[in-house]
Amino acid sequence: MSTPTRTSLPPVVTADEWATAAAELRAAEKEHMRAGDALAARRRRMPMVEFGSYTFEGADGPASLLELFEGRRQLVVYQFMRGPAWCEGCCMFTDQISELAHLHARDTTMAIVSLSAYNDLRALRERMGWQLPFYSSAANDFAADCGTAEGFGLSVFLRDDDRVFRTYFTSDRGVEAVGTVWSLLDRTPFGRQETWEDTPAGRPQTAPYEWWRLHDEY
Repeated sequence: MSTPTRTSLPPVVTADEWATAAAELRAAEKEHMRAGDALAARRRRMPMVEFGSYTFEGADGPASLLELFEGRRQLVVYQFMRGPAWCEGCCMFTDQISELAHLHARDTTMAIVSLSAYNDLRALRERMGWQLPFYSSAANDFAADCGTAEGFGLSVFLRDDDRVFRTYFTSDRGVEAVGTVWSLLDRTPFGRQETWEDTPAGRPQTAPYEWWRLHDEY
């Protein structure tokens, strides 16, 4: 029988040494956050491209891409890999999406789209207890046009009356950093819509914190 390898642990230091290391790390984390804010500002300045017309299958039957917005201006779509068998990574991503009311309060809808048959998606959604709306794109070219094909990815769309535009896309490890309310809004053209943000003139903005509510009080 082989001898178990001892787990490597952090070095033990004095309280003063720990405080110094923690302060240095905190400074690096703040620098990283400022760099993230700059990236979000750059995303808000991305151009957009008009997207075509598609018909999906959802809980209430056929739905157009425009209808996926549920009347809001922005739409975040996660392309969920075809199943069954189900992709564990896609399931983990969906597990972490929080109460949707906070996104809705910022005029943003989120939905899951997959090449899977809708009945399979409905069964998985019920099994997992997810609140996100699911749609099947098995009958259209939406996945291919998004550049995901049989894979996964996250796209952001903006509605201007009846016209739909794509503003953002990421895939692979780019999806790992996404899931909180803030990280999702940071990938939209309107952002968090708070006055501290570096955002183009004419975008909706309010004072920070004032729009926050308990999710059942919006």
